Amino acid sequence: MTGCRSILNDFIPNNGGSVSFGNNAKGWIVGSGSVSGGNLKFKDVSLVENLKFNLLSVSQLADKNFNSFFTKDSCKILSPEINSKIKVLIDQHTLLTAKRSGNVYIVDMTTDSQTSSPTCLIAKASSSETTLWHRRLSHLNHQTLHKLSTLSLVRGLPSKEFHFEGQCESCLKGKQHKTSHKSIEESKTTNCLNLLHMDLFGPVKVASLARKRYCLVVVDDYSRFCWTFFLFSKDETSDKIIALVTHLERQFSLPVKMIRSDNGTEFKNQVLDKFCISKGILKQYSAPRTPAQNGVVERKNRTLIEAARTMLADSGLPLSFWAEAVNTACYVLNRVHIVKRHNKTAYEILYKIKPLISFFKVFGCPCFILNTKDSLSKFAAKVDSGYFVGYSQTSKAYRAFNLRTKIIEESIDVKFNELASTSSFPSAPDDLFDLESFSFIPSIPSSSPSSESCQTSEDLSSIEDDSVSKFFTSFPSHQINSQEANSQNQDDIPSTPPSPVLDNASIDVPDHIPNSLTPIENLSYSDAASSNNCLDIIPFNKNHPLEQILGDLSKGEALKDNNWVEAMQDELLQFKRKNVWTLCPLPDGKYPIETRWVFRNKTDDRGIIIKNKARLVVQGYCQEEGIDYDETFAPVARLEAIRLFLAFAISHNIKVYQMDIKSAFLYGTIKEEVYVCQPPGFDDVHHPDWVYKLDKALYGLKQAPRAWYDTLSQFILSNNFSQGTIDKTLFIKRVDKELLLVQIYVDDIIFGSTKQSMCEQFSKLMSSKFEMSALSELKTFLGLQVKQTPHGTFIHQSKYVKDLLNKFDMNDCKIISTPMATSPGICSDDNGEPVDQTLYRCMIGSLMYLTASRPDIMYATCVCARYQSAPKQSHLSFVKRILRYLKGTPVLGIWYPANQICKLVGFTDSDYVGCTLTRKSTSGGCQFFAGCLVSWQSKKQTSVSNSTAEAEYIPAAHCTAQILWLQYQHLDFGITELKTPLLIDSEAAKNIIKNPVYHSKTKHIEIRHHFIRDCFEKGLIVPEHVSTSVKSVPPPNHHCLGAPGRSALADEYGIKFFETEVFLSIAKDIKQRLAETDSKAELLLKVSYGSIFQNQEDSFLHRLVFVFYELCGKPLSDSHIKGVL
Repeated sequence: MTGCRSILNDFIPNNGGSVSFGNNAKGWIVGSGSVSGGNLKFKDVSLVENLKFNLLSVSQLADKNFNSFFTKDSCKILSPEINSKIKVLIDQHTLLTAKRSGNVYIVDMTTDSQTSSPTCLIAKASSSETTLWHRRLSHLNHQTLHKLSTLSLVRGLPSKEFHFEGQCESCLKGKQHKTSHKSIEESKTTNCLNLLHMDLFGPVKVASLARKRYCLVVVDDYSRFCWTFFLFSKDETSDKIIALVTHLERQFSLPVKMIRSDNGTEFKNQVLDKFCISKGILKQYSAPRTPAQNGVVERKNRTLIEAARTMLADSGLPLSFWAEAVNTACYVLNRVHIVKRHNKTAYEILYKIKPLISFFKVFGCPCFILNTKDSLSKFAAKVDSGYFVGYSQTSKAYRAFNLRTKIIEESIDVKFNELASTSSFPSAPDDLFDLESFSFIPSIPSSSPSSESCQTSEDLSSIEDDSVSKFFTSFPSHQINSQEANSQNQDDIPSTPPSPVLDNASIDVPDHIPNSLTPIENLSYSDAASSNNCLDIIPFNKNHPLEQILGDLSKGEALKDNNWVEAMQDELLQFKRKNVWTLCPLPDGKYPIETRWVFRNKTDDRGIIIKNKARLVVQGYCQEEGIDYDETFAPVARLEAIRLFLAFAISHNIKVYQMDIKSAFLYGTIKEEVYVCQPPGFDDVHHPDWVYKLDKALYGLKQAPRAWYDTLSQFILSNNFSQGTIDKTLFIKRVDKELLLVQIYVDDIIFGSTKQSMCEQFSKLMSSKFEMSALSELKTFLGLQVKQTPHGTFIHQSKYVKDLLNKFDMNDCKIISTPMATSPGICSDDNGEPVDQTLYRCMIGSLMYLTASRPDIMYATCVCARYQSAPKQSHLSFVKRILRYLKGTPVLGIWYPANQICKLVGFTDSDYVGCTLTRKSTSGGCQFFAGCLVSWQSKKQTSVSNSTAEAEYIPAAHCTAQILWLQYQHLDFGITELKTPLLIDSEAAKNIIKNPVYHSKTKHIEIRHHFIRDCFEKGLIVPEHVSTSVKSVPPPNHHCLGAPGRSALADEYGIKFFETEVFLSIAKDIKQRLAETDSKAELLLKVSYGSIFQNQEDSFLHRLVFVFYELCGKPLSDSHIKGVL
């Protein structure tokens, strides 16, 4: 039948019924005809509507005595004359007969359609044999196993048809996953090592036997050969890649042309970039959040993990053997994985020889290891029981875990029981290991000259302090004993290729740990120059893993110092005393949060290390809102509140003290159900896969500050304190006319009282509830250095200035007298040379923090901050000018004089159209309390001002808002502040405030600025006019003033930005002490005042002269010095 009318001859229309198609549609037969093709002619060909193909019926050909002969490549129609010639031959070779029924041929298996003695085409393997080889080959998929056998791709595999019945339960546990998308691109590489795919998986929750949590996977694009390396941390990735590339190029004499990876910092760093440039290697990265572009190694990761998971599930070994399972899976898959492009295994493509797999064994199966090390008695057992965990990478040997010695050995003398039922395997670590019986086993060189040993053990020393023993884990020893193969067994296992690293899954032990770190001294260890690259002892107990050390310390330095060990122990003791957590199994549906150790050196004002601090923190960025936390907000004190607190204290002759609560967050109780992983290096012996359920907050949790604030505030309020109306971090206690003030900033607390006994009572109260780590007179708070004297308080950040200059390498810069040039001004500079945004933003952020005590750089810093999105070289020059100014004025700060009237005064000003690009003005303002500068602002206005009056009116509104906040703060101190003077140098702006009538000059001003009129009508502020020439504000936006002008403005109205008052009091003290005959006078002066100077090499008097030189702008003569002294 056909659907094409044009090919039919002798067409006769008729209605012949219908034909059903495969999609349940029907086509009508509308006629018939004949079709001619060469010497052949087909009659009675039906024309069917909508038929897209021409069909020929085999049954109709048979009705006309034609024979159909089908082969692999074609179908031939034979003439009827052939029947007599081939009938006998057909009967002799018939295997199956299908009888015709209608127009179809049916095979009836229940009748005699089969021959009496059918021929067997291929031998079939039994179900048990199929399962055995399936398990031997790391649970290889059925199709690949069938190809290996039928195509003879490997040696040692029986040539049988492997028939699988049912499903492998272990494969379902380890391999079942969602359907993946098929790859559509073929590899474009033409030779091995042209392209290497790389990826890193981890951290694994349960560390391996050698305490490693990461695995680096490298895949060759052409051969699909795979290498794996186990790492402590991601920092080791670059070194492993460099070593691998160098080794591959040397062993195979083939260049590595490209490497492809994701955008992780372990691959995208300066070390690896420099190496690739030197080698001419092209680096390719997948697009962000597009792992499919690195799909070759991503799929290999999945294959290795699934194989390892399946092997662990099948063997019953604990999860701590995951690295051994991945190692074995990589070793096996390299030899049995078939590359479709070449129809060969990856091993054969790379090494040009078929792999031998007859020696493969089932991972985790019970085995018996011949004991050749110990001197045995006559009737002692000669073998030890163990479990097979892999193949040696450097010798002809198996790797087996010895149950007696609790170590992993490499030996050729091993017998296996592969047919053991998996139900007899252990299902938990406690069933397999008696961890309490572990002991430290040093490496002992073999007495036989033909054998070499290489052992690695871990610190198994016990902890003497029973109160903390539960927090320290003694890990199993990890020992590798490699022996030469016996002569009678050398044919069973093939020799390792001459490249031990190429087929190396990187034996799961660290590369090098100094012997000085081992817990047992005076031990002789095996020579590191043995053929198996003997490894040093691995300590894991009190000494923390190297990759966890942060800060400026080197890895070796931290572990060699016992102070760091004591710091970690102290941190864990805090957890125990405060009942921070509870060890438990992880509930279903919950996810644990990783933890990490953070090491810091705490220093004093002079930079001297006074304490080592180890902190266990939680990686809070993994938390999800609504699941792990709900409320995170915790009030913190503003810097203005801190300065106001100090100003109030000095005006009432109150000495301020400070206290620091040790591990404050551990006191906060959390409401959510949160689980965290065990601390790195301190895993529980019996339950390494359990987690901790938090009862208290840990550092790093998003809700930790909130939980701590609730705990502290409730405790303080329960002891007759009242909370501030505006500032919720201020607590006040009044007893008769005496006053006690407490200001908190997270775990740092400052307090003072008009009565000394109230301070002592408060200290005892806090010590009864919390553990204090510092309790002394206020000297340093939030980075501010505070010097309290009877004449006043000096606030500065000289230490921070020194660190800032060191950080940006500006110690040798030239000194300049002003932070900003008067002309030319800063501009966008679109055509300028771009600079590093990270460096520029880091500088701006550091300078913004310095403005907490340096209002003289406020305007210059804020102007430079406007160009952070696209900084240019000219902008960086302006920032460096500020640093040059700081170099010349490192000890400047804010002076708070004593015994001043408690009066609040505000100043405001603006630079009209100061921005050359947008023509917007900059608002500036500052507020004084009791003669002390407590607050200042500098901000570019959001709109362009049409007049100077508007430009002055807007900052006046901003200043009023700050004054209102300060007035409310004064109410908590017991001060009612009304009619605060607001000094403005614009008569028009003052009149707009006092005149409530709207007119044409003010109607365009935004309504939100007009609240200042309500404040004036209520008597909260009193705007006053002050002449520009005598204005008492050295505002942040008066950047054009030189050093004399700025100093004159400050001196005229008693604004002491500089430490003049401090040095006047110091000068009096110097005069009194030098009058004495004590030879140690100068030393005492250095002790008293040396912390506020920078140049430690000069004498004290020379430094004093240097400071006066900076203040006065010119050198002082000897007569001046004598006059001061």
